[in-house]
Amino acid sequence: MPLEQAIETLLATGFSAAPVIGNHGNLVGILTEKDCFGAALRTGYYANPSGSVAEYMSTPVETIEADTDVATLIQFFHHSPHRRFPVVDGSRLVGQLSRRDVLRALADLAWGAPPSR
Repeated sequence: MPLEQAIETLLATGFSAAPVIGNHGNLVGILTEKDCFGAALRTGYYANPSGSVAEYMSTPVETIEADTDVATLIQFFHHSPHRRFPVVDGSRLVGQLSRRDVLRALADLAWGAPPSR
């Protein structure tokens, strides 16, 4: 996918990162906002970032297993600089999990329902 299209997709969805899936359906990388900034720096201030996602994505990818418990997730996010991670079941991508998702789960466990807002 062209990098410009990927940036537009990140902006449209509001995600700070997106998993990159290879031709065989396997997770091959992750494209983050930070990766996009790196592309912009490499192309110069006035030029549009160009190239493909494969040229700028981060690899290897840190992932979270689908059956990970909330306490482990809290520790994982607390010690990581990343805001979101791909979630896998074995080698299959099943979603993404963000810090906010884990915070909502914690609020649900602590108060029975997430606070409004």
